[in-house]
This record gives sequence, structure tokens and C-alpha cells, in this order.
Amino acid sequence: MPTDEYRVVIRGDKRPRGEHERRSNAPAVNEVAVVMVGEQHERRDIVIQRRSEVLQRISETHRSYDALQYPLMFWEGEDGYHFNIMRIDPSTGCSLNKKVSAMDFYAYRIMIRATSLNHILNCRQLFQQFIVDMYAKIESERLLYIRLNQKKLRVDDYIHLRDAVVNDGSVSDIGRMVILPATFTGSPRHMNEYAQDAMLMDRNKRRAHKWSSKQKLSKLMDVITKSHIYGETRCWLYSGEWQKRGLPHAHILIWLKEKIRPSQIYDIISAELPNPEQDPGLFEIVAKNMIHGPCGPLNPNSPCMKEGRCTKKYPREFLNETQTGNDGYPLYRMRRPGEGGYTAVNRLRVNNQATEIEIDNRWVVPYTPLLSKMFQAHINVEYCNSVKSIKYICKYIHKGSDMAVFRLEGENGTIDEIVQYLLGRFINTNEGLWHILSFPIHERYPPVVHLSVHLENGQRVYFTADTAQERATHPPNTTLTAFFDLCQQDPFARTLLYPEVPKHYTWNASTKRFCRRKQGAPVPGYDIRASDALGRVYTVHPNNDECYFLRLLLHTIRRPTSFADLKTVNGELRGTYKEACQRLALLEDEQHWDVTLSESCLTCFPSQLRNLFAIIITCCASSNPQGLWEKYKESFSEDILREQRRANPTIVLNFSPEIFNHALIIIEDKCLLMS
Repeated sequence: MPTDEYRVVIRGDKRPRGEHERRSNAPAVNEVAVVMVGEQHERRDIVIQRRSEVLQRISETHRSYDALQYPLMFWEGEDGYHFNIMRIDPSTGCSLNKKVSAMDFYAYRIMIRATSLNHILNCRQLFQQFIVDMYAKIESERLLYIRLNQKKLRVDDYIHLRDAVVNDGSVSDIGRMVILPATFTGSPRHMNEYAQDAMLMDRNKRRAHKWSSKQKLSKLMDVITKSHIYGETRCWLYSGEWQKRGLPHAHILIWLKEKIRPSQIYDIISAELPNPEQDPGLFEIVAKNMIHGPCGPLNPNSPCMKEGRCTKKYPREFLNETQTGNDGYPLYRMRRPGEGGYTAVNRLRVNNQATEIEIDNRWVVPYTPLLSKMFQAHINVEYCNSVKSIKYICKYIHKGSDMAVFRLEGENGTIDEIVQYLLGRFINTNEGLWHILSFPIHERYPPVVHLSVHLENGQRVYFTADTAQERATHPPNTTLTAFFDLCQQDPFARTLLYPEVPKHYTWNASTKRFCRRKQGAPVPGYDIRASDALGRVYTVHPNNDECYFLRLLLHTIRRPTSFADLKTVNGELRGTYKEACQRLALLEDEQHWDVTLSESCLTCFPSQLRNLFAIIITCCASSNPQGLWEKYKESFSEDILREQRRANPTIVLNFSPEIFNHALIIIEDKCLLMS
């Protein structure tokens, strides 16, 4: 007889194709979590039995759900969240014409108050289950709202909407449904935008200098950006994550105004145990918090072990001096015991048995002594000095939410048939609590303003059946059309390129106009101020050739007042934007493809670069693909080299003909598919 009892088995080795491996790794700690499977907007199947013994299905937003699911917490049967809770004006006590969201309601329920005891917080693991359950409810309702409104809200180019309204007045067959937008926190588009913005910071502010992992976030950011322990900062960003390890941690990128010289690295970052006699406090902190593993033969079951080797390349090699590495990270000084290095004894639990192990500098994770002494926590600090390392970090910290690949097994653990693995989003208690309290998962400075690019009458228009006529009559203004208007009215704007506008002007989303900044450094000779804000023009694929050349002109021509003005060269209106680029000598000697690949190398990852190069070869009539390959072949092959280094951590690997050939084979396959 088949059993009716099952267990959920999470498999960290079953990574979905194309996903970052850290998103679907196995949990490293015991914690209460929820796995949201399938379409997250689908309602749960909740069945209750009434006193009349009649079964009834209810939704998770039913006012009685909380009390029915958690009778020990809500023993009086009080109402939980439902859609008809109205906001109250705290000053008057009167009801407002606004409803309370699920996130606000549960943030209110779990608040700590000095005047009363919140018993919910004392329910231990039941409280943890309550948190993940309620956050799953919040997330499901938000996604359901987007899904339901997709049927009404559509998007298309303005010119298509205008033609449809003029011809037959029907808009039922035009436009595309709106999918999960970038405004939804944690969505793939949201993460991709932040990664692109981070690379824009790197392009404008040179290389980043720090990448830190830590917990006491607000205080740490103040110490770095306000106390300037590394020097004055130009830009910074951080991203918080959980990775199925219980408490959250964050990854931070810092750009400094003054570049750190190689001779200064050891004064700022150390990878050695400190002298226990000169600074016993720091020695104890480092020995407790900044030691990797140990792993390898000492602990073969360590989470970092893969195929019998440490994926973090520990233990490292002894070094007497800090050296520059091949991957954008330095090789820090790690001296031998007796030659300036020290040892410590750590207690390690292996197979549920406590063991004392002597460790030396080969196991020390790089750190900053001041931060370690101040926070007494694990704070890993690395010096980054290459575009390759920055791209990897930007991709890593914006890889997306935790996922879990799992299957159901019978209680005897035997499976005779083909197993079907399921993929779901993994949310632990700390992540649910973080989101319910509306703590940010990303922050950055300076702000990045996204600038639209489109052909004339080609701007995106969002409309419903009721608003289509009005939208067709009054097309919406975009940052591009507002830039043209600004150049007609403001003399200073005529000195700027399109991406430079956000530095001096703010975008008013309600009026769809650029306004002069009121704060910032004054610009000599003009009644205007400058800020640190950056402008990022959306990327255009070379397949969309006219829009691609329009974007090229926007990065070249100052003071344009219209689309026609961009196509006017020496007083002559050209027929296309490509012709205008040719007359301006922007397309000579493959310069535009060189510029395209050079820019893409700063913002795109190797797989995307290979796709772009394949398109240039097959669709864009490049006259010198060999020269482009020779110049950018390392950028095309970065991920291949990284995978080889990860698979062979004990071998020193660099770019080689074999790695380049591997990249060429991938590009050739893409060209064959496109042709």
C-alpha cells in the first residue's frame, strides 16, 4: 500500500538552467520557511468545516483566516486582515477614504509597543510560521492585482494606437498585455535595472573599491559614507539577501573619489591574524568571525565543498607581500607562522563531535581591522579594481530572490518512477519580516534617472478601452520629448547632451517636464545647480537600427529641439538617422560597432556580449569582425574562464586559445541559428 505521509526534500544540486547557482542552493540552517510553488498569484485551496458539518472554501484574505489558522495566537477569534479595513486619521480619529493594505496591517500587528505587551512576538516558532504565511499572502495579493489588471491595461507604440483609433476606433486587437513590471520589488526586471544602474555608476566613477558583507547595515553605511574610513565616497550601493542562512546579510559596493594605490591596500585590508600580544581583542574577534571553514580534509561536509574541493579556494597560499591578482582582486599577504604570521586554535564541530583545530593565515578572510573591532562581526572587505570583477559583483548582488528545487518522497524514501522536481520561491522568517516592515533590500547613491529613447510617435502608451481615445488625442510626454522642449526654452540645456540632463534638472513625473535643480553646486555663469545624479539612456538593440542610430545621435549632438533636428546635418535634413550618422562620420571604420561593444562591455555580461557580436556579424554587415573579435575576445570569454577556475581551484588559469575557441564555437552556433 502506498503511504499517505510524505516529506519535502530540497535538492540544492538541481539548479534550473540559466539561474544563478546561489538562488537554489540547499538551506544551511534549520529555520521556518515557506516555499511558494507554481503561479504565485493563484489562490490557496483553504477548506473549513462549519458547525453544520458543511464544507466551505475561503480565501486567504477572509477575515477569519488568521484566527482559524492560528487559534493559539488569536484565541478570541478576532478578525484578521480583509479588504474592508479603512485607514483612520490619527489626529481626528475619523475614517479616511483609503483602505489598509495587507503589509500595513501586519506591520501594525507585530509592532513592539511600550504601553502594551504584544503576545504574538512571544510565540517563538509559531510566530515564525505566522510571519512567512502572512508575507506569502501579501506577495500573492500583489501579484494577483497585477495579473487581474493585465486584462485591462495594455501597451503599444503611440503611432499604432493613433492609427487604430483613427481607422475604426477599435483597440481590442492592438497592444500587448503588461507583464510583471520593474516597479515590482524583486522581479527580474527590477533586479536587471539595478544591475544596469550599478554598471553605469562604475562607468562614470571608475572602478569600485570595496565589496563588503555585513549585518549592522545602517551604522556601517554611516561609518563608510559619512565618517569616510576609506576616504571620501563618490557612489555606493548595497543589496540585502538571505540565501537560506537564517539572518540577513548585505553586499556593498563603494566607489572612492581618490583611488587606492597598491601600496596602500595592506594598510586598509588585512588577511592575517593580528599579533595576539599587541591587540588581543582584535585577535579574538578575527579568530572567531573571520576564519573560513575550515573545510577540505578537516571538514569535508562544509557547505563550501564541491566535488571534494573548496569553491572559495581555501586554504590559500602563503604570501610575504600583497600582489595583484589576475581576476581583479589582490592576493593578500598571508605570512607563515614563524615568518611574521600567527596561529589560533578554533573549536569545530564535525559529525556532532567538537574538535580543536589549529589555523593559520591561509584560512583568514580579508577584513578591515577598524570595522571588525567596531562591529565584532563577520565583515569581509575586498578591493576591486577591474571591470570584470565589478560586473560579476553587480550580477551577483542582483541575482534575484531565493528559490528551492524540491520533490515529495514517501516516508520510506524509495522512488521507483521518474521524479518530477518542482521549483518554488523560498521565503524564510527573516526575509518575510524584513519585507513586512518595508525595510529596503536595495539602496544606492547617487540616484540614476532612466531616460527613454524612441522614434517619433513611437513612445510607449499605456491605455485601457476607456482611455484609448484620450491617449490617441493627447500623446504622453516622455523624457526625450521633454528634452526637446527644454532645449527650445532653456539656454543652458542647449549645452548638454541628453544623458547629462539629470545632473542639472529633475524629472517631474506628474507634469512630464524637466525642472531646474534647487540644490547642488552652482554652475559658473548660469543660474543653475549641479548634482551627482546620473542619466542612463535605455539600451537599444542593433536590430532596431533606426532607433539604435537615434540613440547614437543623442549621445553626440547637443541642443536638439526635435526629431527632425537630430537628422539635420549642415542645414540639410537627412532621410534617416543612419544617414545623419554617416554624414557626421560616426559610422566610419567600424567606429560605431566599436563604441557599441565598448559600452556593452561595461553593462552587459559575456553571454549577452556574444549574442550582440553574433547579431553584428549576421545582421549588420560588419566589414571587420576579425578586428572586433581580437579587441573584445577576453570580454566574450570571461564567464568561460571563471567556470574553468571554479572547476579547477588548485590550478592557475588564464585566457588561452582553448577558452577563446570555446567562445567562438558558441558564437558560431548563434550565427547559424540567426541565419
